[in-house]
Amino acid sequence: MDELVDILDESGNHTEQTCLKSEAHLKGLFHPTAHVWFYTSDGKVLFQKRGKDKKTFPLLWDVSVAGHIGAGENTIEAAIREVEEEIGLQISPADLYKIGIFKSMQKHSHVLMDNEFHHTFLCELKIPISNLNKQESEVEDLALFQLADFKSKVNHGDLDGFVPHSTSYYKKIIGEIEKITTL
Repeated sequence: MDELVDILDESGNHTEQTCLKSEAHLKGLFHPTAHVWFYTSDGKVLFQKRGKDKKTFPLLWDVSVAGHIGAGENTIEAAIREVEEEIGLQISPADLYKIGIFKSMQKHSHVLMDNEFHHTFLCELKIPISNLNKQESEVEDLALFQLADFKSKVNHGDLDGFVPHSTSYYKKIIGEIEKITTL
């Protein structure tokens, strides 16, 4: 779906301009996204396998939920909306723990440049994965991975089958989940 997004400068500041997501990707304009990483109290992380028809990284394991923030949309409201759309789970603002904003620049082709600032949250998954309802057009599959196993993959550079986010991004996610689950 092509939607209107806010355009950001290279530092992540709003420029007061908007355009369609497709134009932002064509021109490599920075725009905001929401990432929500779900974890369980027993040390697992929820990953989604991207849909087979996605333009970028089809059928690779990725963040639990991710999506574009609409023009003028509140970041937390966007995260909540994306969670409900992609995995059918209703959460509240109090369920989200923001861990940061991460700059990401990926040139997929001469007509698809993904320059984004990921507003990134953690959220505890308190229900069985079987109770989630994945959005068929976006999500091929959902799976829980042991955090320790994923950490080992990241530390050894063994990320075949996963979206190639930066190692520092993955390490930040792992570290923040470790902090929460060891309290």
